Amino acid sequence: MHRLLDVLPVFAGDARIRRLFTLVPGSDFDVDALAAIERVHARTVPWDEACRRSFDLILAASPKGDLGLLHGDRVLLPHGAGFNKTIRGEGSADSASGLDPAYVLPAGRPVSTLYALAHPSQVARLAAVSPPAARQSAVVGDPTLERLLASRSHRDRYRAALGTGGRELIVLTSTWGPESLLARRPALPAELAARLPHDRYQLALIVHPNERSLMGALDLTEGLAPALDAGLVLAGPYEEWAAVLVAADAVITDHGSTALYAAALDRTVIAAYDGGDELIPGSPMAELLDHSPRLAEPGHPEGSLEAAIETALDAHRPGATRAFADAAFAEQGRALERLREEVYGLLGLDPPAARPSARVLPPPAPSAHVPAAFAVRVHLSGTDVRVERFPAHSDPPAHHLAAEHGTASERHAQSAGLLYRRAEPPTASPHREVRTVAGWTAGILDRYPGCRTAAVVLSPSLCVVRTFSGALLTVRICPCRETDRIVHTDPAAVLSAVHAWLGARPGQPVAATAGALTCRIGGRLFPVRLSPTTPDEAELTF
Repeated sequence: MHRLLDVLPVFAGDARIRRLFTLVPGSDFDVDALAAIERVHARTVPWDEACRRSFDLILAASPKGDLGLLHGDRVLLPHGAGFNKTIRGEGSADSASGLDPAYVLPAGRPVSTLYALAHPSQVARLAAVSPPAARQSAVVGDPTLERLLASRSHRDRYRAALGTGGRELIVLTSTWGPESLLARRPALPAELAARLPHDRYQLALIVHPNERSLMGALDLTEGLAPALDAGLVLAGPYEEWAAVLVAADAVITDHGSTALYAAALDRTVIAAYDGGDELIPGSPMAELLDHSPRLAEPGHPEGSLEAAIETALDAHRPGATRAFADAAFAEQGRALERLREEVYGLLGLDPPAARPSARVLPPPAPSAHVPAAFAVRVHLSGTDVRVERFPAHSDPPAHHLAAEHGTASERHAQSAGLLYRRAEPPTASPHREVRTVAGWTAGILDRYPGCRTAAVVLSPSLCVVRTFSGALLTVRICPCRETDRIVHTDPAAVLSAVHAWLGARPGQPVAATAGALTCRIGGRLFPVRLSPTTPDEAELTF
């Protein structure tokens, strides 16, 4: 259904066109397809009524179902990035899904008036199945890819919406069926979330709409709960997945065709497919996986996941993956124009004068899960402090637990060596209560005897901490300046560095602990200065 929505710009601005949707019976995914139609407020026609009526044009994104019962010229649109898989238990066992004679040629006759294909090689593959069907084909490209390509300049906006910052965004993609990433390695999202440092990497997951439908939203999110709680972004099935892919730095993938869209964007691709019966040898997806670095198998030693991802990112060369996508997608940048030419020819109408353009993807929704407690590893060397933060439930040994008071659970607050709060913007209510930095930090140390440092994040560059001795220190954070950008880190990560550094100097007076630190966070250096808190700073409110 989402594929059909992506081709709507072909008819944009044409008041002669009325757009109606119907659902072919028999699919396991009818409910979610109907929900997709309702979300865009489109008009629907019951299947029985659709079979009784005659239409000027029928667009379908799959050859499956009784399409022959619909009266009118039928156009079969590209579905997925090429024909890379066979699906066991459906149609002919040795045929690519989408080219299966059982569906493409029901009763020996072509199911479609026009086969709109994405690449000339697909015409050749269709000809091997049915020369008559191939004669009714046209290469138009891929309208979904057009949206990704049209949205490339919005990458920074998407990353800002996701809260990626200067981190590397690693996207896992899972197709559907028994050989999918989630079916074979269901623990991988949680394992990556637990083992990759939070301030260096952000994780996202793209799940095939069919898999989401089969599992159901509740089972999917409950199964992913540890990873979601650690900050995993679960991309939505329409538009959002594509925006996340545009924002990505690297993709860890099974044999699903989403990775070919990532390749078209020239992203680093890391293979996590363990082999099987579904991937067709020699297909564009098979070639991409054969030439991509592999993620270690389950049971890998600690550190190997991060090392594999870092090596793949470092080894990636511009254009390296795009060549594999070129074997699946032709007419890049012209797909909507080509499709308009073909469908308006079938309609016998002159197309609108304005050139059709792909609609830019909307920004993804901010993640609903922002970690509020971290197991923090620290390495101290003089005034140089390296910090790595992991989910609070992680197995690796940690220097301390850091928790955001009021957001983290009380269990984590009771166990935290560092408790902090973030200043929030004023509410619209005329009734408002504020706390002073000095008062809140003193109260926290009284209420939580296990806490050694209490802190308030006032801004991305200013924090105030109170040590267990009662001393107040102001923390000023400088961003990391790079060639073309200025990168800010999470001030809470800096507070963990300050907490560890002060803990290595117990009993020292405030004057002795003032000075400069270098915090190494997420592979970057952030200069930090500590100074005694002034009376005015102590009375700052939040």
